[in-house]
Amino acid sequence: MINSKKAESDYPISNIIANRWSPVSFSAQAVEQEKINSLIEAARWAPSAFNEQPWQYIVGIKGDETHQKLVDTLAEGNDWAKDAPVLMCSVAKSFFDHKHKPNRHYMHDTGMATMNLVLQATELDLITHQMAGFDLEMIKKTFNLDEGFEPASMIAIGYAGDPKSDDMKTRDEAPRQRKNHSDLIWK
Repeated sequence: MINSKKAESDYPISNIIANRWSPVSFSAQAVEQEKINSLIEAARWAPSAFNEQPWQYIVGIKGDETHQKLVDTLAEGNDWAKDAPVLMCSVAKSFFDHKHKPNRHYMHDTGMATMNLVLQATELDLITHQMAGFDLEMIKKTFNLDEGFEPASMIAIGYAGDPKSDDMKTRDEAPRQRKNHSDLIWK
């Protein structure tokens, strides 16, 4: 398991959570289809309001057309992600199928599914990095998303690699930081 940047938590947490982090340096090693399937399966088992499961993933494998289309939507600061062997974009459905009414939990539920996916990736010795820096409107147009379907996050997935620049090395070697435990409790 990848643990080069294990979280230094104030209280005990699961190793899988402690070992998850978001590097920017990916190896060129391809991710096995079985592992990609396991990631989607992990997302499938996330909880959701009324068990609606309002998430789907656009999956691009380096070298295929979908991967290139996802790369084309990346913001300038996320150009490092083009090297990831797998790019996924989570897509969240904003309405309930069974009621045809707005689902105010759709982004929350999609985020939970993506967290399952990310933790499964960590378990499989893969690294992930979620990004908000991509063109949402371009995703909608390129992949013909219907009304009520929203891109949520881009996810770079692969095996850890050596940094290709000093900037990437600095980012990957920087200490992990979080707010204080007490700052997370509403007062």
